[in-house]
Amino acid sequence: MKRPKFDAVIEAVHYAPDGKIALARIYERRGATWSDLILLDRRDLVARLKRGKQFVTGQRKVFWASTFEVGEAVQYLARGERGVITTSDLTAEKDLLAGVPVF
Repeated sequence: MKRPKFDAVIEAVHYAPDGKIALARIYERRGATWSDLILLDRRDLVARLKRGKQFVTGQRKVFWASTFEVGEAVQYLARGERGVITTSDLTAEKDLLAGVPVF
């Protein structure tokens, strides 16, 4: 079986009042399978992105186990003191994951 080109899928996010991601609901690759839902705070998400982990947006398909509907790749852009987490806008001033539901 060919390994996917991403390490984790971000399913939903919660934004803080300042526009930064406070929490992210993710599924993480664990060998040949995937984890249950994991809640990551912004600090842990940024640390994983800086270590080179590949994140994408998406949703787990119901009743399809380890199959996902995958969206866009997620990037961390080092800007200012905290940086920006975004999917496509390279000029973003605050975190923005387009098409990802908010919880």
